[in-house]
Amino acid sequence: MSNNNRNQFQEYHLEVPQEETSGTRLDKYLASKIEETSRTKIQEAIKDGHITVNEKKEKASYNIEPDDIIDVQIPTPTPPDITAEEIPLDIVYEDDDLLLVNKSANMVVHPAKGNWSGTLVNGLMWHTDELSEPEEDTVRPGIVHRLDKDTSGLLVVAKNDKAHRILSEYFRTKEIERTYWAIVWGTPDEKEGTITGAIGRDPHNRKRMAVVPEDKGKHATTHYKVLEYFDHLTLLELKLETGRTHQIRVHLADNNLWGFGDQKYGGDSVRYGPNTGSRKQMFQNLFASLQRQCLHAKTLGFEHPTTGEIVEFNSELPGDFQQVLGMLRQNCKPNHIY
Repeated sequence: MSNNNRNQFQEYHLEVPQEETSGTRLDKYLASKIEETSRTKIQEAIKDGHITVNEKKEKASYNIEPDDIIDVQIPTPTPPDITAEEIPLDIVYEDDDLLLVNKSANMVVHPAKGNWSGTLVNGLMWHTDELSEPEEDTVRPGIVHRLDKDTSGLLVVAKNDKAHRILSEYFRTKEIERTYWAIVWGTPDEKEGTITGAIGRDPHNRKRMAVVPEDKGKHATTHYKVLEYFDHLTLLELKLETGRTHQIRVHLADNNLWGFGDQKYGGDSVRYGPNTGSRKQMFQNLFASLQRQCLHAKTLGFEHPTTGEIVEFNSELPGDFQQVLGMLRQNCKPNHIY
């Protein structure tokens, strides 16, 4: 599947593989393949004649066949003008080409439907007039990569188009070194290991991602190392080899290592150990104060796009993460791993 974004349409070209089973409705098939849109929008596009099968307009109820060629145009609304907003930002480094920001939790990276203000981009536009301007993208100036709203930590931001191109290529070719810290329920079988599994839209809940068959998603690899054991919980360091949506959270949950506090993927309840008395109350209090997953993008390293120098950055754990860590060390029998 390929896609382009121009003329206010998101365009896709799909060829139904030989092994695909006949009989799936056109709208259902497209909804499972195109992550960025909903089945309702697909049905509207079919009704408006923006979707063709083998160069013919078909109904949403059309049953796809192997070798069908499907061309899709999903209308995209024109985004409103993005305005600068005075939002406090933790800038850990800045020069003429880039800056590093330690993003707080509960902050969306860039404007989008439902979040046109209060984002990191709005704050960056207040902080500096120098941000890269990716072609045909007016809502993500400077943004090279993203973090989930409730994941805290380091992001690199490009201040000119040259730096943006080079940094984007680093991410594409895996030349960026980045590590995350996470507190998870359970204990991995090994102190160090690798989790693999394609990630795609959860077929049972389109608001979530899931590990899916390789032909249904995008290949993903996550490396982990145990930093500290607790009673039924673990502090992990994680390294991404790929950068899929919710990758760490999905890979962990798929291996019964739910991220502590993760409301979307099942980490916001006591998964292991007794759930009674003072232990139950402690975790209820932590969930109530945390209100997010205990996941932090801790380090970022790469070759500077202008000087060629290797630069490495490390960030402090935010207060809510430190609070959970402190309570676990105090009450859940920590065993340090060096």
